[in-house]
Amino acid sequence: MIIRGSWFPFDVSFSILQWTADRAQNNEHNYIPSNLSNIQILPTSLYDLCMGLFFSGKRAVEVLIVGGFIFLWIIAPVVVCWLPFALILTPLWWTVPLYAAWMIYDWNTAKTGGRPIGICRENIGWNLFADYFPLKLVKTAELDPERNYIIGSHPHGVLSIGACATFLTESTGFSKQFPGLTANLLTLNGQFWFPLRREFGFAIGGAESSRTSLKWNLRNPGKGRAIGIVLGGLNESLMARPGRHELKLLNRRGFCRFALQFGADLVPLYHFGENELFDQAAGNDEQGVKRMQARLRNMVGFFPPLPLGRSLLNLPWGGILPYRKPVTSVMGAAIRVDRVDNPTDLEVDLLHEKYCNALVDLFEKNKALYNVPEDQHINFY
Repeated sequence: MIIRGSWFPFDVSFSILQWTADRAQNNEHNYIPSNLSNIQILPTSLYDLCMGLFFSGKRAVEVLIVGGFIFLWIIAPVVVCWLPFALILTPLWWTVPLYAAWMIYDWNTAKTGGRPIGICRENIGWNLFADYFPLKLVKTAELDPERNYIIGSHPHGVLSIGACATFLTESTGFSKQFPGLTANLLTLNGQFWFPLRREFGFAIGGAESSRTSLKWNLRNPGKGRAIGIVLGGLNESLMARPGRHELKLLNRRGFCRFALQFGADLVPLYHFGENELFDQAAGNDEQGVKRMQARLRNMVGFFPPLPLGRSLLNLPWGGILPYRKPVTSVMGAAIRVDRVDNPTDLEVDLLHEKYCNALVDLFEKNKALYNVPEDQHINFY
Protein backbone atom coordinates (compact mmCIF):
# COMPACT_ATOMS: atom_id res chain seq x y z
CA MET A 1 0.00 0.00 0.00
CA ILE A 2 1.41 3.40 -1.00
CA ILE A 3 0.55 6.38 1.19
CA ARG A 4 0.45 9.74 -0.61
CA GLY A 5 1.96 12.89 0.94
CA SER A 6 -0.79 15.02 2.47
CA TRP A 7 -1.37 18.73 2.99
CA PHE A 8 -0.81 20.10 6.46
CA PRO A 9 -2.18 23.37 7.89
CA PHE A 10 0.11 26.37 8.24
CA ASP A 11 2.25 25.33 5.26
CA VAL A 12 3.89 22.37 6.99
CA SER A 13 5.63 21.67 3.74
CA PHE A 14 7.83 18.77 4.72
CA SER A 15 5.43 16.28 6.22
CA ILE A 16 6.02 12.86 7.72
CA LEU A 17 6.15 11.33 4.27
CA GLN A 18 8.47 13.97 2.89
CA TRP A 19 10.85 13.39 5.81
CA THR A 20 10.77 9.66 5.08
CA ALA A 21 11.51 10.24 1.39
CA ASP A 22 14.41 12.58 2.09
CA ARG A 23 15.91 10.26 4.68
CA ALA A 24 15.60 7.30 2.36
CA GLN A 25 17.26 9.28 -0.42
CA ASN A 26 20.14 10.56 1.72
CA ASN A 27 20.37 7.68 4.20
CA GLU A 28 21.29 10.05 7.03
CA HIS A 29 19.55 10.33 10.39
CA ASN A 30 20.64 13.93 10.89
CA TYR A 31 19.71 15.19 7.45
CA ILE A 32 17.34 18.18 7.34
CA PRO A 33 14.94 17.53 4.45
CA SER A 34 14.43 19.72 1.44
CA ASN A 35 11.08 21.04 0.26
CA LEU A 36 9.46 18.24 -1.73
CA SER A 37 5.85 17.68 -2.73
CA ASN A 38 3.54 14.96 -4.01
CA ILE A 39 5.88 12.18 -2.88
CA GLN A 40 4.50 8.64 -2.67
CA ILE A 41 6.38 6.49 -0.19
CA LEU A 42 5.70 4.11 2.67
CA PRO A 43 7.11 5.10 6.10
CA THR A 44 9.78 2.58 7.07
CA SER A 45 9.96 2.96 10.84
CA LEU A 46 8.53 4.57 13.93
CA TYR A 47 11.63 6.81 13.93
CA ASP A 48 10.62 8.24 10.55
CA LEU A 49 7.11 8.93 11.80
CA CYS A 50 8.34 10.66 14.95
CA MET A 51 10.89 12.80 13.12
CA GLY A 52 8.32 13.75 10.52
CA LEU A 53 5.92 14.86 13.23
CA PHE A 54 8.69 16.85 14.94
CA PHE A 55 9.69 18.79 11.83
CA SER A 56 6.06 19.32 10.78
CA GLY A 57 5.21 20.75 14.19
CA LYS A 58 8.35 22.89 14.27
CA ARG A 59 7.54 24.52 10.96
CA ALA A 60 3.99 25.20 12.10
CA VAL A 61 5.31 26.96 15.21
CA GLU A 62 7.77 28.96 13.08
CA VAL A 63 4.90 30.23 10.92
CA LEU A 64 2.86 31.22 13.98
CA ILE A 65 5.81 33.09 15.52
CA VAL A 66 6.51 34.99 12.31
CA GLY A 67 2.79 35.72 12.08
CA GLY A 68 2.97 37.16 15.58
CA PHE A 69 5.90 39.35 14.54
CA ILE A 70 3.91 40.70 11.58
CA PHE A 71 0.91 41.30 13.84
CA LEU A 72 3.07 43.17 16.34
CA TRP A 73 4.63 45.56 13.84
CA ILE A 74 1.84 46.04 11.28
CA ILE A 75 -1.55 45.26 12.83
CA ALA A 76 -1.02 45.95 16.54
CA PRO A 77 -0.54 49.74 16.08
CA VAL A 78 -4.08 49.98 14.70
CA VAL A 79 -5.48 47.80 17.48
CA VAL A 80 -3.82 49.61 20.38
CA CYS A 81 -4.94 53.01 19.07
CA TRP A 82 -8.56 51.91 19.58
CA LEU A 83 -7.95 50.01 22.79
CA PRO A 84 -8.15 53.06 25.13
CA PHE A 85 -11.56 54.01 23.71
CA ALA A 86 -12.81 50.47 24.31
CA LEU A 87 -11.44 50.30 27.86
CA ILE A 88 -12.79 53.69 28.92
CA LEU A 89 -16.33 52.27 28.79
CA THR A 90 -15.51 49.27 31.01
CA PRO A 91 -14.67 48.75 34.70
CA LEU A 92 -11.02 48.90 33.60
CA TRP A 93 -11.34 52.56 32.58
CA TRP A 94 -8.79 53.54 35.24
CA THR A 95 -6.01 51.77 33.32
CA VAL A 96 -6.26 54.37 30.54
CA PRO A 97 -5.27 57.48 32.54
CA LEU A 98 -2.77 55.39 34.53
CA TYR A 99 -0.97 54.19 31.42
CA ALA A 100 -1.17 57.68 29.85
CA ALA A 101 0.59 59.07 32.92
CA TRP A 102 3.23 56.33 32.63
CA MET A 103 3.86 57.14 28.96
CA ILE A 104 4.36 60.82 29.76
CA TYR A 105 6.74 59.97 32.60
CA ASP A 106 8.61 57.42 30.46
CA TRP A 107 8.67 59.40 27.21
CA ASN A 108 12.43 59.97 27.12
CA THR A 109 13.27 56.26 27.38
CA ALA A 110 13.21 56.15 23.58
CA LYS A 111 16.11 58.63 23.62
CA THR A 112 18.16 56.73 26.20
CA GLY A 113 18.64 53.28 24.72
CA GLY A 114 15.35 51.68 25.70
CA ARG A 115 15.13 49.02 28.43
CA PRO A 116 16.75 45.86 26.99
CA ILE A 117 15.91 42.69 28.89
CA GLY A 118 18.03 39.61 28.28
CA ILE A 119 15.23 37.05 28.15
CA CYS A 120 13.27 39.20 25.68
CA ARG A 121 16.25 39.31 23.32
CA GLU A 122 17.42 35.72 23.66
CA ASN A 123 14.88 32.89 23.76
CA ILE A 124 13.69 29.90 21.78
CA GLY A 125 10.99 31.97 20.12
CA TRP A 126 13.54 34.15 18.33
CA ASN A 127 15.51 31.06 17.33
CA LEU A 128 12.41 29.61 15.69
CA PHE A 129 11.78 32.99 14.07
CA ALA A 130 15.25 32.84 12.50
CA ASP A 131 14.78 29.21 11.41
CA TYR A 132 11.69 30.16 9.42
CA PHE A 133 13.71 31.93 6.70
CA PRO A 134 16.48 31.01 7.80
CA LEU A 135 18.53 34.00 9.03
CA LYS A 136 22.30 33.99 9.43
CA LEU A 137 25.00 36.47 10.47
CA VAL A 138 28.44 36.23 8.80
CA LYS A 139 31.48 37.96 10.30
CA THR A 140 34.22 39.04 7.91
CA ALA A 141 36.43 40.88 10.45
CA GLU A 142 36.84 41.34 14.19
CA LEU A 143 35.37 44.37 15.98
CA ASP A 144 37.40 45.67 18.92
CA PRO A 145 35.17 45.91 22.04
CA GLU A 146 37.23 48.92 23.14
CA ARG A 147 35.71 50.96 20.31
CA ASN A 148 32.21 52.25 19.54
CA TYR A 149 30.58 51.50 16.20
CA ILE A 150 27.86 52.92 14.00
CA ILE A 151 26.75 50.01 11.82
CA GLY A 152 24.94 50.94 8.63
CA SER A 153 22.30 48.31 7.85
CA HIS A 154 21.35 47.80 4.18
CA PRO A 155 18.93 47.38 2.54
CA HIS A 156 15.87 48.42 4.50
CA GLY A 157 13.59 45.95 2.75
CA VAL A 158 9.92 46.03 3.69
CA LEU A 159 10.26 45.24 7.41
CA SER A 160 14.04 45.16 8.07
CA ILE A 161 13.88 41.52 9.14
CA GLY A 162 17.67 41.09 8.96
CA ALA A 163 18.36 44.22 11.01
CA CYS A 164 15.81 43.26 13.69
CA ALA A 165 17.27 39.78 14.05
CA THR A 166 20.86 41.05 14.15
CA PHE A 167 20.52 43.92 16.61
CA LEU A 168 17.37 43.22 18.64
CA THR A 169 17.73 39.47 19.21
CA GLU A 170 20.42 36.86 19.71
CA SER A 171 18.90 34.55 17.10
CA THR A 172 21.88 35.05 14.76
CA GLY A 173 24.47 35.09 17.55
CA PHE A 174 25.68 38.70 17.50
CA SER A 175 27.06 38.62 21.06
CA LYS A 176 28.82 35.30 20.47
CA GLN A 177 30.48 36.51 17.29
CA PHE A 178 31.32 39.96 18.69
CA PRO A 179 31.88 39.48 22.43
CA GLY A 180 32.10 42.64 24.50
CA LEU A 181 29.81 44.66 22.24
CA THR A 182 26.33 45.84 23.23
CA ALA A 183 24.00 45.98 20.22
CA ASN A 184 20.85 47.99 19.74
CA LEU A 185 18.87 49.38 16.82
CA LEU A 186 17.72 52.93 16.21
CA THR A 187 14.40 53.21 14.41
CA LEU A 188 11.61 55.67 13.64
CA ASN A 189 10.39 57.76 16.56
CA GLY A 190 6.79 56.81 15.73
CA GLN A 191 7.44 53.17 16.61
CA PHE A 192 7.35 54.21 20.27
CA TRP A 193 4.11 56.18 20.16
CA PHE A 194 1.88 53.12 20.44
CA PRO A 195 0.79 51.96 23.90
CA LEU A 196 2.02 48.55 25.09
CA ARG A 197 3.92 47.83 21.88
CA ARG A 198 6.47 50.47 22.86
CA GLU A 199 7.30 48.43 25.95
CA PHE A 200 8.17 45.42 23.82
CA GLY A 201 10.30 47.59 21.54
CA PHE A 202 12.25 48.89 24.53
CA ALA A 203 12.65 45.36 25.98
CA ILE A 204 14.43 44.07 22.88
CA GLY A 205 16.78 47.06 22.65
CA GLY A 206 15.00 49.46 20.32
CA ALA A 207 15.51 53.22 20.57
CA GLU A 208 14.48 56.18 18.47
CA SER A 209 16.60 57.42 15.59
CA SER A 210 17.36 61.01 16.55
CA ARG A 211 20.38 63.16 17.33
CA THR A 212 19.66 63.06 21.05
CA SER A 213 19.35 59.28 21.00
CA LEU A 214 22.51 58.73 18.97
CA LYS A 215 24.52 61.02 21.24
CA TRP A 216 23.31 59.20 24.34
CA ASN A 217 24.13 55.78 22.91
CA LEU A 218 27.61 56.86 21.84
CA ARG A 219 28.31 58.18 25.34
CA ASN A 220 26.84 55.25 27.28
CA PRO A 221 28.45 53.05 28.45
CA GLY A 222 31.44 54.79 26.84
CA LYS A 223 32.87 51.93 24.79
CA GLY A 224 31.74 48.66 23.29
CA ARG A 225 28.55 50.04 21.75
CA ALA A 226 27.35 48.70 18.38
CA ILE A 227 24.56 50.94 17.13
CA GLY A 228 22.61 49.65 14.16
CA ILE A 229 20.92 52.20 11.90
CA VAL A 230 18.92 51.33 8.80
CA LEU A 231 20.26 54.34 6.93
CA GLY A 232 17.90 54.19 3.94
CA GLY A 233 14.84 54.67 6.10
CA LEU A 234 11.26 54.58 4.90
CA ASN A 235 12.11 55.97 1.46
CA GLU A 236 14.28 52.94 0.83
CA SER A 237 11.57 50.55 2.00
CA LEU A 238 9.30 51.89 -0.74
CA MET A 239 12.05 51.01 -3.25
CA ALA A 240 12.43 47.41 -2.05
CA ARG A 241 11.79 44.89 -4.83
CA PRO A 242 13.05 41.33 -5.39
CA GLY A 243 16.21 41.29 -7.47
CA ARG A 244 16.96 44.97 -6.88
CA HIS A 245 19.65 46.55 -4.72
CA GLU A 246 18.69 50.22 -4.55
CA LEU A 247 19.91 52.18 -1.54
CA LYS A 248 18.90 55.65 -0.38
CA LEU A 249 22.31 56.85 0.76
CA LEU A 250 23.68 59.67 -1.38
CA ASN A 251 22.20 62.41 0.81
CA ARG A 252 22.54 60.57 4.12
CA ARG A 253 25.60 62.11 5.74
CA GLY A 254 24.53 62.76 9.32
CA PHE A 255 25.87 59.41 10.53
CA CYS A 256 29.31 60.31 9.17
CA ARG A 257 29.31 63.63 11.01
CA PHE A 258 28.41 61.90 14.29
CA ALA A 259 31.06 59.26 13.70
CA LEU A 260 33.68 61.98 13.37
CA GLN A 261 32.45 63.97 16.36
CA PHE A 262 32.51 60.93 18.64
CA GLY A 263 35.34 58.95 17.06
CA ALA A 264 33.02 56.00 16.36
CA ASP A 265 34.10 53.57 13.66
CA LEU A 266 31.75 52.90 10.74
CA VAL A 267 30.83 49.35 9.73
CA PRO A 268 28.85 48.37 6.59
CA LEU A 269 26.34 45.54 6.92
CA TYR A 270 24.47 44.04 3.95
CA HIS A 271 21.51 41.69 4.29
CA PHE A 272 21.56 39.44 1.22
CA GLY A 273 18.01 38.26 0.55
CA GLU A 274 16.20 41.01 2.47
CA ASN A 275 14.47 42.35 -0.62
CA GLU A 276 13.35 38.84 -1.62
CA LEU A 277 11.07 38.38 1.39
CA PHE A 278 8.16 40.34 -0.03
CA ASP A 279 6.75 41.52 -3.28
CA GLN A 280 5.14 44.93 -3.25
CA ALA A 281 1.71 45.84 -4.58
CA ALA A 282 1.93 47.22 -8.11
CA GLY A 283 0.22 50.36 -6.82
CA ASN A 284 3.35 51.27 -4.89
CA ASP A 285 4.95 52.26 -8.20
CA GLU A 286 2.13 54.63 -9.17
CA GLN A 287 2.78 58.31 -8.65
CA GLY A 288 -0.58 58.86 -6.94
CA VAL A 289 0.17 56.19 -4.35
CA LYS A 290 3.66 57.57 -3.80
CA ARG A 291 2.25 61.07 -3.18
CA MET A 292 -0.30 59.67 -0.71
CA GLN A 293 2.43 57.75 1.13
CA ALA A 294 4.61 60.87 1.26
CA ARG A 295 1.75 62.97 2.72
CA LEU A 296 0.95 60.36 5.36
CA ARG A 297 4.63 60.01 6.19
CA ASN A 298 4.87 63.75 6.75
CA MET A 299 1.77 63.70 8.96
CA VAL A 300 2.47 60.71 11.21
CA GLY A 301 6.22 60.26 10.80
CA PHE A 302 6.12 56.96 8.92
CA PHE A 303 4.04 54.98 6.44
CA PRO A 304 4.87 51.41 5.43
CA PRO A 305 4.80 50.07 1.88
CA LEU A 306 2.05 47.71 0.76
CA PRO A 307 3.71 44.26 1.02
CA LEU A 308 2.64 41.10 -0.72
CA GLY A 309 3.87 37.80 0.68
CA ARG A 310 2.45 34.43 1.57
CA SER A 311 -0.60 33.68 3.68
CA LEU A 312 -0.76 31.97 7.06
CA LEU A 313 -2.24 28.88 5.42
CA ASN A 314 -0.19 29.28 2.22
CA LEU A 315 -3.30 29.95 0.17
CA PRO A 316 -2.79 30.86 -3.51
CA TRP A 317 -3.89 34.51 -3.21
CA GLY A 318 -1.08 35.35 -0.80
CA GLY A 319 -0.94 37.49 2.33
CA ILE A 320 1.46 39.61 4.38
CA LEU A 321 3.76 36.94 5.83
CA PRO A 322 7.30 37.00 4.40
CA TYR A 323 8.32 34.25 2.03
CA ARG A 324 10.52 31.45 3.34
CA LYS A 325 13.76 32.66 1.76
CA PRO A 326 17.20 32.85 3.39
CA VAL A 327 18.61 36.17 4.57
CA THR A 328 22.35 36.30 5.23
CA SER A 329 23.65 39.40 7.02
CA VAL A 330 27.31 39.97 6.12
CA MET A 331 29.18 42.28 8.52
CA GLY A 332 32.06 44.15 6.92
CA ALA A 333 35.31 45.40 8.41
CA ALA A 334 35.33 48.57 10.51
CA ILE A 335 36.41 51.87 8.99
CA ARG A 336 38.63 53.55 11.56
CA VAL A 337 37.40 57.05 12.40
CA ASP A 338 39.48 59.46 14.46
CA ARG A 339 37.64 61.99 16.57
CA VAL A 340 37.18 65.48 15.15
CA ASP A 341 35.25 67.86 17.41
CA ASN A 342 34.09 70.13 14.58
CA PRO A 343 34.34 68.23 11.30
CA THR A 344 34.20 70.20 8.08
CA ASP A 345 31.85 69.36 5.24
CA LEU A 346 34.84 68.10 3.26
CA GLU A 347 35.81 65.68 6.03
CA VAL A 348 32.23 64.42 6.22
CA ASP A 349 32.07 63.99 2.44
CA LEU A 350 35.36 62.08 2.34
CA LEU A 351 34.22 59.71 5.10
CA HIS A 352 30.86 59.23 3.34
CA GLU A 353 32.65 58.32 0.11
CA LYS A 354 34.91 55.91 1.95
CA TYR A 355 31.89 54.24 3.57
CA CYS A 356 30.01 53.89 0.26
CA ASN A 357 33.09 52.36 -1.37
CA ALA A 358 33.46 49.88 1.52
CA LEU A 359 29.78 48.91 1.21
CA VAL A 360 30.07 48.33 -2.53
CA ASP A 361 33.23 46.27 -1.99
CA LEU A 362 31.45 44.15 0.65
CA PHE A 363 28.55 43.55 -1.73
CA GLU A 364 30.66 42.67 -4.75
CA LYS A 365 32.92 40.28 -2.84
CA ASN A 366 30.02 38.33 -1.37
CA LYS A 367 27.18 38.49 -3.87
CA ALA A 368 28.17 35.33 -5.75
CA LEU A 369 27.92 33.38 -2.48
CA TYR A 370 24.28 34.37 -2.06
CA ASN A 371 22.91 33.85 -5.55
CA VAL A 372 23.10 37.46 -6.73
CA PRO A 373 23.73 37.54 -10.50
CA GLU A 374 27.04 38.97 -11.64
CA ASP A 375 25.33 41.80 -13.54
CA GLN A 376 23.47 43.10 -10.46
CA HIS A 377 25.08 45.92 -8.51
CA ILE A 378 24.22 48.40 -5.78
CA ASN A 379 22.55 51.58 -7.05
CA PHE A 380 22.78 54.65 -4.81
CA TYR A 381 20.06 57.29 -4.76
